[in-house]
Amino acid sequence: MENLFVALGMTFFSGMATAIGSAIAFFATVTNYRFLSISTGFSAGAMLYVSFSELLPRSASYFVAQYGEISGRWFHLLAFFAGIALIGVIDIIVPSEENPHETRSETSFKALKVTCGEGEADKIISKNMVSRAGVFAAIAIGIHNFPEGLTTFFSTLENFQMGLTIALAVALHNIPEGITVSVPIFYATGRRWKAFIYSALTGLAEPVGALFFYVILNLILQDSALFSNVLGYILAMVAGIMVYVSVDELLPISRAYGKGHDSLVGFIIGMGITAVGLTILK
Repeated sequence: MENLFVALGMTFFSGMATAIGSAIAFFATVTNYRFLSISTGFSAGAMLYVSFSELLPRSASYFVAQYGEISGRWFHLLAFFAGIALIGVIDIIVPSEENPHETRSETSFKALKVTCGEGEADKIISKNMVSRAGVFAAIAIGIHNFPEGLTTFFSTLENFQMGLTIALAVALHNIPEGITVSVPIFYATGRRWKAFIYSALTGLAEPVGALFFYVILNLILQDSALFSNVLGYILAMVAGIMVYVSVDELLPISRAYGKGHDSLVGFIIGMGITAVGLTILK
């Protein structure tokens, strides 16, 4: 039970990092896009390192123990790509224009502000459009955060050190998502707290989704040994989700926001710190 609360706490922490992004958007005088580039690159490096060095080897041991060397490896492979397929389907379902992982440049943020200040008629139309974009972004981020919550929760449940690393990586990933939601809502409504609350609430999809999934699994799988076997599937799928998020979303965003080698620097630092941290904690 203690591990359950720790896992929920980690998931809540990583999810609510969207509130940090919202705070940056409204309490900093100038948005530091170089920081966003390095932080998302860092997150991608940490996620990829953990996926290939921790999650996949651990999940493989479950499959081999349950099905044998050959069959276990094949099931492990299928579970990994099933995770990629799951997050891929979610990306397809979410319209690309409202997809929170489609990069918004500094210019586009300024354009929103300028548009909202042009003439009374134009101002009303712009506010409706911008407000709709912000609400759709909030919904989209909530959908995307669900598998990320599973990632943090079940990784922490399996191993605290691994879960802590993933929670930090996901938290860094969620900071620019908070900005994505809060900026258009603020420009449309002029209310800082409303934008902040919308942005922060999207992060709750992570702990709520993880807890819901955990309860369902426990109701269906009363046998602890069977639950351990299912955990192998979950860890492999989580690795697939993290690889997809890192390559398809984090790295492109990092490249778009940064200058020069900012993205690469963040990526290498993320892998390096994760590797050192996991080595020390073992």
